[in-house]
Amino acid sequence: MQITRTRTSSGKSGRELTPLLAGAATAAGGLGALLALTGSHSPLRAPLVLFFLLAAPAAGIAAALRGLDPFARTLAALAGSVVLNMLVAQGMLATHRWSAGGGVVAMAVISALILLSVLLLRRRTAKGRGV
Repeated sequence: MQITRTRTSSGKSGRELTPLLAGAATAAGGLGALLALTGSHSPLRAPLVLFFLLAAPAAGIAAALRGLDPFARTLAALAGSVVLNMLVAQGMLATHRWSAGGGVVAMAVISALILLSVLLLRRRTAKGRGV
């Protein structure tokens, strides 16, 4: 029995494009954060910063929700990302410390803490299983 693979028009399978898309999304988000922190007046600043503010916490939340099917995980991660952004904005407004750069830094720190906690939890459970 011979197994055939479905190829895309570029000749690569769909699974080989996933790391490329993840890298492009990371680069776009990082560029958005950089543009916001440097105070650039580029026309790409607003869409890339918005992408960073939605994608960074969504990536951490999606990593934590590994057991769900992909559509449910994506939907829950995006909803959680919006909630985290609103909480950060509300907290910054309540303390009279609102700034675009501060919001980007706050979301970067929160996203990094979520990802770090997920990685540490996975490492702990892997050690507990003797892997």
